[in-house]
Amino acid sequence: MSRSNASFVSQYGPWAVVTGASNGIGRAFAIELAKRGFALVLVARNLEALEALATELETRHRTEVRIIAQDLQPEGAADALSQDVADLDVGLLVSAAGFGSSGEFVKSDLAEEVGMVDVNCRATVTLARLMAPRMITRGKGGLVLMSSLLAFQGTPRSANYAATKAFVQTFAEGLYHELKPLGVDVVACAPGPISSGFAARADMQMSMSEKPDVVAAETLDALGRRLTVRPGWLSKFLEFSLCFLPRWGRVRMMGVVMGGMTRHQRGKKIDQNTQPA
Repeated sequence: MSRSNASFVSQYGPWAVVTGASNGIGRAFAIELAKRGFALVLVARNLEALEALATELETRHRTEVRIIAQDLQPEGAADALSQDVADLDVGLLVSAAGFGSSGEFVKSDLAEEVGMVDVNCRATVTLARLMAPRMITRGKGGLVLMSSLLAFQGTPRSANYAATKAFVQTFAEGLYHELKPLGVDVVACAPGPISSGFAARADMQMSMSEKPDVVAAETLDALGRRLTVRPGWLSKFLEFSLCFLPRWGRVRMMGVVMGGMTRHQRGKKIDQNTQPA
């Protein structure tokens, strides 16, 4: 049974914080939440993109928007964000900021890989730890955490990214059972390939992908009803194709898939002392 926008806002509003809101899945979540009547805090590094999105949402959906240009990778950044929204009645956190990498781990840039752990894991934990008690105090709220199809097995040629998503998936599973009795819902969003800026930054080529707006809508519909959602037909198809394999078989299969997505990288000479562009 679908929930009305009014009941959804009543349960999780009035304010929602969306990290990674400047593009891709984060942007799709912001648009979907604006459609449902939420006031929004949009967080990302790209101030210009945030300003453009804020103007669009304020004009089209008549919603209140606050923007915070913040990189969540540095230590203390997520703590600062929590303080920046302390004056708002935030009932929903969408932790969509994150990035990935692909290729041989031993040829990767170390700073980039550690930074990925900081954004995908540390910032998610920090924001959840700081925001959830406020939701418990108000008696209701929700956390949307970004898992992945890659979270359920090791993935050659994307080993660190898959590991960060395995962390988020396990974290969400534990929080779901801790917070549910206290009135706070948690959902782990575990999509497959998405048509967003993710693939370009991770240097991957995808032959098929799901649209970010589908991911956002299905994930919000699942909040409070399911622990893990695999949004879109592609995510469901890929998970079904893997579910009968033992874990070692899933790892091998994902290695084949990633090998295809990163075939264009082979033959490149990589300077291990050079930062990626």
